[in-house]
Amino acid sequence: MKSVIRQLIGGALVRAKENGELELSVAPEIVVEKPKEEKFGDFSTSVSMMLAKSERKKPRDIAEIICSHLKNGEGQAVASVEVAGPGFINLKMAPTFFLQRLVGVAEEGADFGASDVGMGKKVLFEFVSANPTGPLHVGHGRGAAVGDMLVRLLKKAGYTVSSEYYINDVGNQMNTLGRSTRLRYYELLGKGGEFPADFYQGDYIRDIAQEIIDRHDQKFLDQSEEESLPFFRKYALEHILSGIKADLTEFGVGFDRWFSEQSLYDDRLVDEAINWLREKDYVYDKDGAVWLKSSAFKDEKDRVIIKQTGEKTYFCSDIAYHKNKIDRGFEWIVDLWGADHHGYVPRMQAVLEAMGYDKDVFKVMLVQFVSLKRGGEKVSMSTRSGEFETLADVVKDVGVDATRFFFLMRSSDSHLDFDLKLAKEESPENPVFYIQYAHARICSIFRTAAEQGLNLPLPSKIDLSPLKDEEEFSLIKRILSFTEVIEKSAESLEVHRVPFFLHDLVAAFHGYYSRHRVVSEDKALSLARLFLVDCLRTTIRNGLAVMGVSAPERM
Repeated sequence: MKSVIRQLIGGALVRAKENGELELSVAPEIVVEKPKEEKFGDFSTSVSMMLAKSERKKPRDIAEIICSHLKNGEGQAVASVEVAGPGFINLKMAPTFFLQRLVGVAEEGADFGASDVGMGKKVLFEFVSANPTGPLHVGHGRGAAVGDMLVRLLKKAGYTVSSEYYINDVGNQMNTLGRSTRLRYYELLGKGGEFPADFYQGDYIRDIAQEIIDRHDQKFLDQSEEESLPFFRKYALEHILSGIKADLTEFGVGFDRWFSEQSLYDDRLVDEAINWLREKDYVYDKDGAVWLKSSAFKDEKDRVIIKQTGEKTYFCSDIAYHKNKIDRGFEWIVDLWGADHHGYVPRMQAVLEAMGYDKDVFKVMLVQFVSLKRGGEKVSMSTRSGEFETLADVVKDVGVDATRFFFLMRSSDSHLDFDLKLAKEESPENPVFYIQYAHARICSIFRTAAEQGLNLPLPSKIDLSPLKDEEEFSLIKRILSFTEVIEKSAESLEVHRVPFFLHDLVAAFHGYYSRHRVVSEDKALSLARLFLVDCLRTTIRNGLAVMGVSAPERM
């Protein structure tokens, strides 16, 4: 709605200029806000104060000029306008202003809330990217929920978004995975020795080894490690990666591309990136290793990219990967990392700055840790034998909807206490149940209305004049602010704004419903209120859809 108000104020400014009252030699930025208290109006702007210097007039005098043209030129939309304080302009909109836009909600349907604020900007969003050495844990799950919602948000706000999972399938971790699986294979066949502490300890490794035995029996017993390790490494990688993909699919999370680290080497992109940096004199040789001059770009120290052994570091791969991202034409690159990677951010920023890219092109979001609780008691997540460890365990216990909602209802940069007991409760204290129940209740209202022969006409034919109650207009204003919530959430990359909005919206609905009959003997009023709660239903459904949460019709 603020964009509409900016247009109204802009029109008043044009008329003031045409009338010779304002020069407008400097085009002002028209900032529109909502007053903290409704008694001051629906919208407020400080544009008069921004114009004071260039117009050489007192802000209140400028405000009076603008107000006169708002009154004369926008009579159908603006109910009243007044100057407040040093030069603020407060606007109270006419009921028709809100009712007309409510009709638009019904007409837009599933598209309601969409915006073009992103202007088609090409964004690459990389998230989860968990090492394929074990199943996804709850921390990865939070990252998956946050990343997936942000992709949905950005798309709804008009960005062109691609999502990507980076597979770390190169290096010592893959060899360790292969050796861990191979040793468990030997162990299950009665040939095992001591299992090193730095090998992967989870029972899932034993499960993979057993699967190999089931398929290949004792085929590899007589082979040397050199001969059999590539098989064990590849088999374990594919098995774990398949499980990760299955868990994410069950969780409602998909990716446009699964990008293999190995492909960077196969396509010689790592060597190309290093050579490029060397040509620019951003790397140097020292003590048999190759170093990046990252300290020249605000990193705390220089970083090794090629070890003395000739082995390239993970950082080296990441340099090539992020150069590749930009070379693919993305204007904005967003990485979602776990909080334990915070020290990695400045070195990656240093690389991109060294490559000559604008620092605003690259953004890292850190997702904080999750603590699982059940009724206030902490739940163990230390080992697979613990009560919970994996994302799949939590989803199985409380369901996809509750898991996603709880991961999203707090700012991603704050620690999250996830109460498993609360997530399963059918009570107002459970936020996801509270919101879904409101949607189901509205669906129930419509079933009752249909039984009484009440069916909504087309939006263009609806008569909303019976809506006169202050609570009704309060609901309408909340509904109409949804697009702004989407825009702000997308621009700030803050997922918690939407669940907060939905909770407040539903609370207002429950209050309204407890004091007003939607379906009554008054047909005209019933139809108008049905239309209102239908728009409310659309808003709830669209908000939950952005979160990747379902909107059940019965509960």
